[in-house]
Amino acid sequence: MRIDAHHHLWDLAVRDQPWTHGIPVLHRTFTVGDLRPALTRNAIDATVVVQTIAVPEETPELLALTLDDPRVKAVVGWADLTDPEIADRLVQLREAPGGSALVGVRHGIQDELGADWTSRADVRRGLRAVADAGLVYDLLVRPDQLADAVRTVREMPDVRFVLDHAGNPLVEPDGLRPWSELMTELAACPHVTVKLSGLVTRTSTDPVRALRPYTDVLLTTLGPDRLMFGSDWPVCLLAADYDEVVAVTDGLTAQLTADERDAVFGATAARWYGIAV
Repeated sequence: MRIDAHHHLWDLAVRDQPWTHGIPVLHRTFTVGDLRPALTRNAIDATVVVQTIAVPEETPELLALTLDDPRVKAVVGWADLTDPEIADRLVQLREAPGGSALVGVRHGIQDELGADWTSRADVRRGLRAVADAGLVYDLLVRPDQLADAVRTVREMPDVRFVLDHAGNPLVEPDGLRPWSELMTELAACPHVTVKLSGLVTRTSTDPVRALRPYTDVLLTTLGPDRLMFGSDWPVCLLAADYDEVVAVTDGLTAQLTADERDAVFGATAARWYGIAV
C-alpha cells in the first residue's frame, strides 16, 4: 500500500483560513475531489489528512470525510493540549462519526511565541493524555523550536511522536550541521518517526540536489523504517504540484532497495498510524 501520510483539506465556504490571505494559490477550497486525480496518477492507495487550524470544529469534519472517501484512511486532528479536560475531549472525538479514524493529534507549535512550548507543564500533561488515548502526536515546529521538541521526545518515552516536515530545516549552508546534530539525537529515541514532507517549500533551487544532504542524514540516522512520505498538498503548491513532489521524493530515495522504498512510501505510515493494509 502506498500512503500519503500528510495532506490537508479545507472549504472556505465552511471556514476561513486566515493564514492563506495574500497567497492566491492557497486561498481557495481544496476538496478530496480535487486531490483524487493526483492520487490515482501516483498510485496512492490511502491518505492521512492533517489538521490545519486550531479550532475544535475542524477535526469532526475531517473524521466525517473518512466515511465518504475510502482512500482517506486516517486523521491527525487538533485538540487543546492545555485543556484540563483534554482526555474527555479525545473520547468525544473518538465517539464522533468516523472517530475510529482518529490516529493522532497536532497543534501548530510553529505559531506559538518562544522556543520551549513543548516543555510547558500543561502541554506535557496534554501529551500524556494523547498517549493514554492510544494516539500519536505530530510535532510541527520552527527551526528554533526543534531543540525543545527533541528534548521533549527524549524525556517522554511513553508518547509516540511524528516530526512533521523533518523539523522544517533551514536549507542553507549553515543550516545542515545543527539540524543534523538534532536528527542524530532524535534517532536515538525509538518512539519517534519523521515525515519526508513539506521540504520542497524549503528551497527555491533544484529540490533533489538541495535536499539530498538532508534526506541522506535522515536515511543514515533513522533509516527508511522510520521515515514516511507526505505530500503536504496543497501547501506544496507554493513550490511544486503533487506529481512533482512525488518525483522529488522518488529522486531522493532512488538508491534504496524496493523494500526500503516501500517503507518510506507506505509501510512506516501504516505501522505508525495503524492503517490496515
